[in-house]
Order: sequence, then C-alpha cells, then structure tokens
Amino acid sequence: MNDEVKYHIGLVMYPGMTQLDLTGPHQVFAFFPNTVIHLIWKSLETVISSEGLKILPSTTFDDCPRLDVICVPGGRGQVEMMEDEQVLKFLRSQAKDAKYITSVCTGSMILAAAGLLQGYRAACHWLFRDYLKMLGVEVSTERVVIDRNRITGGGITAGIDFALVIAAQLYDEDTAKRLQLILEYNPAPPFNTGSPETAGTVLVGKIKQFAGELLSVNLAATERVSKRLSLLS
Repeated sequence: MNDEVKYHIGLVMYPGMTQLDLTGPHQVFAFFPNTVIHLIWKSLETVISSEGLKILPSTTFDDCPRLDVICVPGGRGQVEMMEDEQVLKFLRSQAKDAKYITSVCTGSMILAAAGLLQGYRAACHWLFRDYLKMLGVEVSTERVVIDRNRITGGGITAGIDFALVIAAQLYDEDTAKRLQLILEYNPAPPFNTGSPETAGTVLVGKIKQFAGELLSVNLAATERVSKRLSLLS
C-alpha cells in the first residue's frame, strides 16, 4: 500500500471540552489509511477536559498544516470558545480550504459563532438546539447531518456515528462498514431514554433543571454572539 499521506484531519481541543466528543471520533479516525490526525490547541500544554481527562495537543494553531477535515468538539468550555477570537479566526482560516468542516455536540455552536454554519442544516446536543437556531442555523434532530461540506453530529455519543459517516465520505461505504465491525460498534442501550423524543417530559424536565446554570450561561453567550453576527452581516 502507498504510505503517502492522503488526508490531514484536525481535532480542535480546548479546556472544558467533553472528552468523548474528541476521543470517540479520534478512535475511528485512527483506523483511516494514509491519514494524519492533528490534536490542535493554542499551545502544546496539556488540555484538561470537563471530566478531568488530560490530553496533549500535537500541534498549535500557528503550526497546524492545511486540513482536509476540521472537527470541533463540544463541552462546557464551548461557551468561552464562542467568544474567543483566536479560536474563531483559526476556524475561519482553515475552513477556506478544508474539504469538510465538522463538529460534534455543541461544537456546532462554535462553528456558528465563527460564521461557518449560517445557511446550513446542522446537529447539536438536544439541550442547545434552540440556541444554535438563534445563530442563524437550520437545526436538525438527526444524529448526523450532512449539508454540502458541513457534517455535524448530535450530542456526545453521536461522535462515533459521525466519524463513520466521515469515513464513508472520504473513502467509501465499504470502508466505513469495515471500521464499524472492527470497533464492534453495535449499540444496544439498556434504556430507551437516549433522546428527548423517547425519554418523556418528566425526565427531560429533570435534565433541564440539572443543567440550569449551564443553560443560562450558554444563553447569555449565544445572545451576545448573535448580536455580533447580526452586526457583521
């Protein structure tokens, strides 16, 4: 097999990201042939996820090569990243030449804050769909959404589905199917409560109450970003 690098895939990291939003896709991407995966942050210092997992970046914004696929995870730190001009500038720069501009969970909120999802359909964690809509995005309840060269995954665990879709797009469906089998990705959740549509209003209400503070902070940031984007348009 030719060992020449065919694709450069970049996963943007940041403090407070949800680790599975990054490590789920990374596990799938790691099986891609002729592909280099870049873990990207402002510096090479350790990045700590919202769960306390410590992950080392492999390159910085300044040193990152041009990417074929750029992916942004979600997480509690997403609120700050939506207003971090260094992050937004990097995303806009890479998006100019990237084959696919992608996200998992509330990473789509960061892409939207960078002005990269307006006029597109996109997915997001169900708790924040209304907020993504406030940023001029057509929000979908699908687990993975493909709209032209934007590919977005829903909340957290959807990152694996998302990465398999990327495999089918970059290579072919047979490749994606082989990877799914290698990973034994055959979900059989013990309860039918994995989406607000099946969980029921009582449980959904409890989760919204549990996430109340995060929702409030996120709403405030979304309103500020929405105002900024409207001034730029």
